Amino acid sequence: MTDVAGTPERTRDAERTRAEILAVATEEFAHSGYAGARVDVIAAKTSTTKRMIYYYFGGKEQLYVAALEAAYTRIRALEQQLDVEHLDPVEAIRELAGLTFDHHEAHPDFIRLVSIENIHHGQHIAGSAVLSNLANPALDVLGAILDRGRATGVFRADADALDVHQVISSFCIFRTANQHTFGALFGRDMLAPSRREHQRQLLADLVVKYLVV
Repeated sequence: MTDVAGTPERTRDAERTRAEILAVATEEFAHSGYAGARVDVIAAKTSTTKRMIYYYFGGKEQLYVAALEAAYTRIRALEQQLDVEHLDPVEAIRELAGLTFDHHEAHPDFIRLVSIENIHHGQHIAGSAVLSNLANPALDVLGAILDRGRATGVFRADADALDVHQVISSFCIFRTANQHTFGALFGRDMLAPSRREHQRQLLADLVVKYLVV
């Protein structure tokens, strides 16, 4: 019966409402920053109310943390779903680098949220149990690829998963986060469709050149 609390229909409605709030909040925080974002603006852009937002999330800070958690969880989930076990280590690392490249290009709000959280010295991430538990999943797939590469003598013995993760993330984040200043200074659009495959290949080549013995 749909009028009984806890029924599947009510649960689905609550999940849809929460997801809508979170999507709008992510965009608002990404474009206005944590300090500039306003809960009443988020409410006005959704089919809910400010009171309902507080009901679901507790407050502005909790909503911001939830947006961060959702953004990081999305990329971690994609990494975990990547099927690379049937590939040799070199092709597997290329696949992982390409996945990160594609994700960061398709989700510029993720890049903005990361930049905003760094302005706040990572204080919200540090206080999130969800985000702290995503540290190992970020390296699980990459670590397994490196292990296989080292075991077969293809990759250098001192290859470190966190180093490689840093290189891949740095390239992908810089390309989106610094596109305007880079373009103004050097006259090159790093997100130009005509250069996309070159950039994607460049990232994979850089990582492979570092890893291969």
